Amino acid sequence: MSLQQPDLGVLRKAQRGDERAFTLILRAYETPVFNYVLRLVNDRALAEDLTQEVFLRVFQGLPKFSLRSKFTTWLFQVTKNRVLDELRASERRPRAVVALDDVPPLEVLDAPFERLEAIDAVWRAVENLNVDLKMAILLRDVVGLSYTEIGDSLEITLATVKWRIYKAREEVQLSLAREGIKLGHAADDAASIAR
Repeated sequence: MSLQQPDLGVLRKAQRGDERAFTLILRAYETPVFNYVLRLVNDRALAEDLTQEVFLRVFQGLPKFSLRSKFTTWLFQVTKNRVLDELRASERRPRAVVALDDVPPLEVLDAPFERLEAIDAVWRAVENLNVDLKMAILLRDVVGLSYTEIGDSLEITLATVKWRIYKAREEVQLSLAREGIKLGHAADDAASIAR
């Protein structure tokens, strides 16, 4: 499932400053950007702030956006750059200690306990990936970008995209194995998140 590009007429109107056209773009892409950012920073309030900042930058940069590349590629370049800036800044700030019991679990309604456990294990494994691997796998499996779009968004070669996604999936599978979660019926759904 790949993200669709915005209607060209809407995009051109938004480039000329039409706020209604930009609102259509915002509504179409706000959720995928937020979900991607949330998985990268693992903090809902920060993800909300960063998503707003991304769309502010998109609004400001839209008049200069070249139609030679896909809008989603450019959007996720802007997102990547803002998240990396934040991650670098957070490395320099002192960290508050949060007990694991205080972190709310991801919720899936009406799922068997084993499936919930497997899904939680997959997200913990993804969370522990380095940022390069995490960005690639999230753009593929959460956002739905093609390998080419991921390469363009992250400004890396197609071969590097393929390697990062392969490596991320391999590390997720190893992490699941360390937790004793076998890639069987209960874990298949969870493991597919990381594919």
